[in-house]
Amino acid sequence: MFEGFEAGHVQLDEASVFVRHGGQGPPVVLLHGHPRTSATWHRVAPLLVERGFTLVCPDLRGYGRSRGPVPTADQSGYSKRAVAGDVVAVMRSLGHDRFALAGHDRGGAVALRLALDHPDAVSRVALLDCLPLSEHLSRITAEFATQWWHWFFFAQPDVPERVINADPDSWYHGDPRSMGRENHDEWRAATRNPDVVRAMLEDYRAGLTVDRRHEEEDLAAGVRVRCPALILWSLRDDLEQLYGDPVRIWRRWAPDVRGHGIDSGHHVAEEAPRALASSLAAFFTEAHG
Repeated sequence: MFEGFEAGHVQLDEASVFVRHGGQGPPVVLLHGHPRTSATWHRVAPLLVERGFTLVCPDLRGYGRSRGPVPTADQSGYSKRAVAGDVVAVMRSLGHDRFALAGHDRGGAVALRLALDHPDAVSRVALLDCLPLSEHLSRITAEFATQWWHWFFFAQPDVPERVINADPDSWYHGDPRSMGRENHDEWRAATRNPDVVRAMLEDYRAGLTVDRRHEEEDLAAGVRVRCPALILWSLRDDLEQLYGDPVRIWRRWAPDVRGHGIDSGHHVAEEAPRALASSLAAFFTEAHG
């Protein structure tokens, strides 16, 4: 995976972030979702390098080989604000003060927070298979609660750690043929690590508390995404089924927004890498074309 890329840790005040980076050209950051690592981009990143971009793929704080602080009761150490700050610091350490950004799933929530908190750093943002967390929570229905019950299970204290760590291979499912063997093995090693499991749960706990509050405060204050935004969703996932056109919801958050679906299941970077890379490259090229 990631032939020609460099890989290593960037040490920050509160976190140690594992990051892969390679290519030449305008910088692009790719943020993975739960429970993946940066390896999920192993088919997309080389295609974007071929299109003339520098790619930076970090493991989010606590995920994969990245490490964060000891969790606290207020979840601030695993808030999207804290994780977005990691990304900005990593990019500055690599010499990039401004960059394009794509986030999938939980990485999409980080990408939104980064674009809101650091507007001068983000030239364009692509948000994949996600809505703002507060938009999900304001639309809870029986269907949502049934399909996304894990959000609320993960938020419980202590119990999910005991359940998941008792048999992580039964809890987290992945197919090495569709994921790619190296990606699968890296992901499997991460999900067997109790520290990673705890950090991933803290991500969800923060989502229902501090992250929701931050989003609601921004929306009430009129803070919006200032850069162009691209919304992409997997047609064989449930986002459109639950909410209709996701772009319509995102217009509350980003005045300059467009989007479309991609024929894929939820893990689009692994299942439809060429379609995803093509959409991202076209969008990011507009800023430099």
